[in-house]
Amino acid sequence: MKTATPTQTPSHVYFRPTTVGQRELLFNIAEQTGNVSEAARCAHVGRGTYYHWRSRHESDGKAGLAVERSRAPHHTRIPPASAELRAEVLAYHADHPGEGYRSIANEIGKAHDWQKVISYTKVGEILLAQRATQPVPDLASTAPAVTFRSPEVAVHAPQPNQTANIDLCVVPLTHDEAQALVSVSLSEALAGVPSTVNENNPPPPACPGQVFEESTLSYREQMQAYAEQRTAKRHAKGQRKHRRRQKQVERADARAQSDELRLQRRRQRLQRQQEDLAWKTKRLARQDAQRADRQRSKQQRRERRAERRARDLQWKADKAERQVQHRQRQTEDATWRQTRQAIREKLVALTDAAPLVTVWLAILVVVDNGTRRCLGVPLFTAGVHVTAEMVVSALRAICPPDLEFLISDNGAQFIADAFAQFLRDQECLHVRIAPRRPCTNGIAERFVRTLKEWLATRSWNSPQELEALLAEFLLYYNDRPHQGAELHGLSPNEFARRLINCSTC
Repeated sequence: MKTATPTQTPSHVYFRPTTVGQRELLFNIAEQTGNVSEAARCAHVGRGTYYHWRSRHESDGKAGLAVERSRAPHHTRIPPASAELRAEVLAYHADHPGEGYRSIANEIGKAHDWQKVISYTKVGEILLAQRATQPVPDLASTAPAVTFRSPEVAVHAPQPNQTANIDLCVVPLTHDEAQALVSVSLSEALAGVPSTVNENNPPPPACPGQVFEESTLSYREQMQAYAEQRTAKRHAKGQRKHRRRQKQVERADARAQSDELRLQRRRQRLQRQQEDLAWKTKRLARQDAQRADRQRSKQQRRERRAERRARDLQWKADKAERQVQHRQRQTEDATWRQTRQAIREKLVALTDAAPLVTVWLAILVVVDNGTRRCLGVPLFTAGVHVTAEMVVSALRAICPPDLEFLISDNGAQFIADAFAQFLRDQECLHVRIAPRRPCTNGIAERFVRTLKEWLATRSWNSPQELEALLAEFLLYYNDRPHQGAELHGLSPNEFARRLINCSTC
């Protein structure tokens, strides 16, 4: 049993209930013998019971041993927060906006002689209630700028033209508003992603019922033409069904061949691993034999000359066998690649996929981080082959001269030497996102989504028409109200104007 100290009893220590007689007997024997263990044995209690009651016995005597006190833990009830305490919480939060609820509660407790006058949950309630009743401030009459921004939201640039987010997106060369817009990344476009856009699609076959709109035909001729077209369409449909079933069977056979080829390759790799292990064992054995020969005397080496020559001949035979094995592996690898490529081509040919888009247009997105204002959307006819030099040329004409930070992903155009030189010339820090973390560049990614949603309802047939649409979208985007928490329903242009007015006042 865990014993308590003479002067302090931990509240978490449990003592079995004892009678008044047991306690009196315990202290009487302890006073007579001076042996606490013997006294506890005689009273049938633990040693901890003696130390638990000793302080009360010393202060109150035997009368203190007869008083039972509550074993319930004593909690200090925190009184409700007064108006002065609420004002103190709000004042401290205004001076230290980055502090959390627990830190604020601790600091206020320090100011009240280290007394726990308020809990962190109450601090949170006070701040949330204050934030809910706080009206949206007018940026033109408040200073300093963006003092209303909550510290819990994502951190954005406090001033316009300080930080910019950039990204590249691609769209097809032509688009019809009746069709779905292809939404792919630059890497997917380079790999050749199937698209719903198909300029070479033949026009849909005429409906047989359209013959009744021909006023030059008689009713008999119209009915005959209608019957002939319906018969032809049924035959074509049956042929299409047959071709479709045949394609399904061929696709299944091709997939089975691909699975069998994969299993054969796996078995081949396991066999090669065993062969490599056997060769490594032979090589280590030869090295051990050579090391043992070097440690022998000249006379011993002379006596074992025949054995060494036989071992050398065996090693040459093993090396020749290993070389033949390597050449065989090269032949097997070449055959495997050809077979795999043939199966892949067969699967591609049997797949009912839309044609690939081979002509793309690239759009560079440049968005101000603090105001969400789009600085420009230059268009590149080079499409997926856009270079870093092209991007740098466009950025030199768009980026403000006092730009400090530039946020982008890890695209090839943004990690090239020409782009790094541009950043050094601009004295700008390049902030690259972590791999597979596009949310770091979320402002540009969200802008790309908005742009593609807007372009999906438009049509264009040339880069010039798309350029005119982008200019129209730029005016529309910068002047429309935004739902962002920092913008409070203002448009990017109005938000930037108010920030500039706040910084100059």
